[in-house]
Amino acid sequence: MEYFKKILRFAGPYRKYGFLNIFFNILYALFSALSFAALIPMLDVLFKPGDKVYAKPPYQGLGDVKNYLQEYINYQVTAYSGDDDMKGLVLVIGLVLVLFLLKNIFNYLAMYFITFLRNGVLKDIRNKMYEKVVDLPVSYFSEKRKGDVIARITSDVLEIQHSFLSILELIVREPLTILFTILVMFGISAKLTLFVFVFIPVAGMIISRIGKSLKKKSDRVQKEQGEFLSIVEETLSGLRVIKAFNAESRFIRIFKNSTDRFYRFSNSLLNRQNLASPTGEFLGILVIGVLLWFGGKMVLVEGTLDASSFIAYMGLAYNILTPAKAISKASYRVRKGNAAAERVLEVLESENPIKDKKNAQDIQRFEKQIELKNVGFKYEDEYILKDFDLKVLKGHTVALVGQSGSGKSTIANLVTRFYDVNEGAILLDGTNIKDVSKKSLRNLMGLVMQDSILFNDTAAKNIALGKENATREEIIEAAKVANAHDFIMELPNGYDTNIGDGGNKLSGGQKQRLSIARAVLTNPPIMILDEATSALDTESERLVQDALEKMMRNRTSIVIAHRLSTVQNADSIVVLQKGKIVEQGTHDELMKSKKGYKKLVEMQTLG
Repeated sequence: MEYFKKILRFAGPYRKYGFLNIFFNILYALFSALSFAALIPMLDVLFKPGDKVYAKPPYQGLGDVKNYLQEYINYQVTAYSGDDDMKGLVLVIGLVLVLFLLKNIFNYLAMYFITFLRNGVLKDIRNKMYEKVVDLPVSYFSEKRKGDVIARITSDVLEIQHSFLSILELIVREPLTILFTILVMFGISAKLTLFVFVFIPVAGMIISRIGKSLKKKSDRVQKEQGEFLSIVEETLSGLRVIKAFNAESRFIRIFKNSTDRFYRFSNSLLNRQNLASPTGEFLGILVIGVLLWFGGKMVLVEGTLDASSFIAYMGLAYNILTPAKAISKASYRVRKGNAAAERVLEVLESENPIKDKKNAQDIQRFEKQIELKNVGFKYEDEYILKDFDLKVLKGHTVALVGQSGSGKSTIANLVTRFYDVNEGAILLDGTNIKDVSKKSLRNLMGLVMQDSILFNDTAAKNIALGKENATREEIIEAAKVANAHDFIMELPNGYDTNIGDGGNKLSGGQKQRLSIARAVLTNPPIMILDEATSALDTESERLVQDALEKMMRNRTSIVIAHRLSTVQNADSIVVLQKGKIVEQGTHDELMKSKKGYKKLVEMQTLG
């Protein structure tokens, strides 16, 4: 129930629908009992046409309320019909029909209002999940599989709706239906009703035993669903590589293994769950059989109960079975929903270690320098950077070069605060970036990465990602700076052309120039370029390099370079090796020193 309480918090904004649902459920439960009780006068008209009541019966207190109501209804029927029994039968049938009609109207209204609550909670949980996914740091998703996160937002949240939220319908309606029905049954025959109470604890024990393993089985199903969604996501992302290496059969095998496990786990879960309905049904019929024997004895042998009351009583007894079965099924759904709620709440309750301080500053300008001071950082156990120092002056271009794994991209991740340093500090104009709001820090920075991450939207909207209110003129100007305007105009609908999933309708160079235009539009004073030309052919590289040079004019730039030819004009080139600076200077200075940088240049030239 702990998870149920946490999920129920999301129902707050929709409480009015909850109250309306409760109100109509109370009416439904009341009329559900009354509609069966109304069968008694109808049966009396059919089976006891001679027992007419011509005088209004006196009321003799609560102890005699059942006989009083029965006599009073008979009196009204007699007064209306006189000696015409068919007229009385039509009246009683009309009464029964009206009661059943009202019962079903109230049932519909109860379900109508709970729909807004259920779907509202579903919407809000999904929104919160998405907000959390966007808010969590990059490091969180290096440990989680994307497919698993997608499964939690989709199928797990839906499971919560089917399990926990469907119980909201049952909390009031089914118990009250049982309560009102039992009260009416007590009114008809207290002795017979005691037999019903023998059934409830026995059924409860059996159902509880069946349901104990459901949470564990459900958890396995949901985890496996996340697993095969991850495989689908990876397959779609890497389809070219899979086809190029003829690895289709391997991925098909992996996927089939996952769906086979899902098949087994689902069968085990559903078979256990499906046991609830026939078990409840059999227990219900068993008690009906006992009641028929015992009640029949009271009617036929003892004469303590009249036939019409007994038939109505059996209808009421059967009326208890439906809500009792619904409650037993609900207990299964709670156990099943627990697993889904646990997985959803694990994401919602994940702490973001990279968050703004309470009094975080909003900085609007960059005036002097970025300084990395005694920085130490590790992704897991081993330090990538240790006692690292670097200054980037305003207006200067600093290039970071070195072998893969030397810590170049790590510096970009730390300056943009995708990760936080473990030791030391990164200072922006003397202020620790941990004391600055993330939004204002990133507003000062533009980022162009090796992998051009574009979205399934138009070229214009991809460029305007960081500035939603940008005018078409501003977008075109940014595209011109990025050498992207000409190829965009050649697209079928120009700037309004959808560029496909991940920009797959464009070439690598075109995608990169669109990424540069996106960075140019926000006009940040600091540019971070993470191997922005390494994946391009010579012609594309020339166009992109020209765009980058135009973009970097009068800006502070940190350039992570794989191709050293692209950074020869940098104000300072920093050569990294295993997280340490081994050389620093201009291109000419480093070539004269004949150390690591010169060797790297010669290797690339020879290559």
